Amino acid sequence: MRAFQNRSTNRSKVVGSHVPLSVQSMSSLGKLRVAVVGAGAAGLCAARHLLARQDTFAPPVVYELSKHVGGTWVYEEQVGLHENGLPIHSSMYRDLRTNIPKEVMSFPDFPFDKRLPSFVHHTEVRKYLEQYCDHFRLRDHIQFGTMVDLVKPKRVKDGWRGLAWDVTTSNRVDPGTSVTEQFDAVMICNGHFFDPYIPAIPGMDKFPGTLMHSHDYRSAEPFAGKSVVVLGAGLSGLDIAMELSGVEAEVILSHGQCPLSSPLPPRVEQAPPVARVHEDGTLQFQDGRQTRPDVFMLCTGYNFTFPFLHPELGLKILDHFVFPLYKFLMPPAFPSLFIVGICRAICPFPHFHCQAQFVLSVLDGTFPLPSQEEMQCEMEADVAARRGRGVAMRHILKLDSEQWAYNDELACLGRFQPLPPYWSNLYESNKVFRARDMLNYKTYHYSVLNDKEWVVHSQQGQPIQKPLLQN
Repeated sequence: MRAFQNRSTNRSKVVGSHVPLSVQSMSSLGKLRVAVVGAGAAGLCAARHLLARQDTFAPPVVYELSKHVGGTWVYEEQVGLHENGLPIHSSMYRDLRTNIPKEVMSFPDFPFDKRLPSFVHHTEVRKYLEQYCDHFRLRDHIQFGTMVDLVKPKRVKDGWRGLAWDVTTSNRVDPGTSVTEQFDAVMICNGHFFDPYIPAIPGMDKFPGTLMHSHDYRSAEPFAGKSVVVLGAGLSGLDIAMELSGVEAEVILSHGQCPLSSPLPPRVEQAPPVARVHEDGTLQFQDGRQTRPDVFMLCTGYNFTFPFLHPELGLKILDHFVFPLYKFLMPPAFPSLFIVGICRAICPFPHFHCQAQFVLSVLDGTFPLPSQEEMQCEMEADVAARRGRGVAMRHILKLDSEQWAYNDELACLGRFQPLPPYWSNLYESNKVFRARDMLNYKTYHYSVLNDKEWVVHSQQGQPIQKPLLQN
């Protein structure tokens, strides 16, 4: 693959006045109408909680670009573009298994099948999301094959906080027509694993071999026996490096972290980040070492992209940070728009579960929002505090172990049930096991005994001692 598609520019803005508009306002019963963008895990979670609160909310309208629920968990063998010219969003690779145990990966109100192993294949996650969708009867509220072209605020005298939202959509097959509907609130759940981030490495266009992003990686066999530099040691980079080792590829795992202490598979070595590409195509690492591999694979993450949001919202995306967003969710000036699931290094499904319920607590008045000025000040103080602790701007949305305090804060403010106490301890312990033994941690089996206790066993059934975690 020699060129990277600009996936954020492939959405049309079909809002011409010559096409018929179907404008619906607030529900005739006075219930709040909420649009949900995306039917991946976050969008399904949002719809599930909206549908459970029919005292306050009209049935949700969920817009989904594809023909399926599941978002990033829908595997597609094809890469690049669909026949209609739209980009393929899937970043799933064929043999992926989860790196989070199913015991804490699930939505708290809908566990995985207990008969499954703790670390499940991606097909089981997709099946789980299909079951979640059917169990809570969400499918009838999803408009499949629908592209969201524009989400625009409007001032409405009797609207929620004086706001309403025009959501303009078009048919994916026939983008020449568009429909606009009015909502009281919008939950953006379009995910952020489909627009590859390509770092600015000097001379990268001089690389003569296969240059690709992990977004387009599907299986290891095409790389058998080749030399590969994998840039990035996040979870995808580590997984892919191990898969490549299994087909006897010679892998250099290039990254800026401290050297990994876990044993690595055969034919995998570590190196600092790639500093530049020379005229002859040779890669130079930051320590001066050089190599000329067959393949240069970028496991460098993804961009946030919201091409359908109207510029009036004033949202900015700079260095992997989206702002201004109060509680990492809503713009203070437009607090009935919610961007769900942009935080990184989290346990995603329970995180969505907490965010969705907090959103409903805002809309139904359970949590009375501060003023715009107060929200702005609190948000700026939070960012300043993180920066003061040495957190780079690009890592502010990387909550990691802080996610548990964040989830608990949302539960406290929104007055809903927090996650059980075992959740954070099991998740953080799995991180320790992964760092110690990257090759084998997915063979462990976890069992939850009650809200506080859990145990873990090896593949052979031997109990494994829990790590001592720092508070």
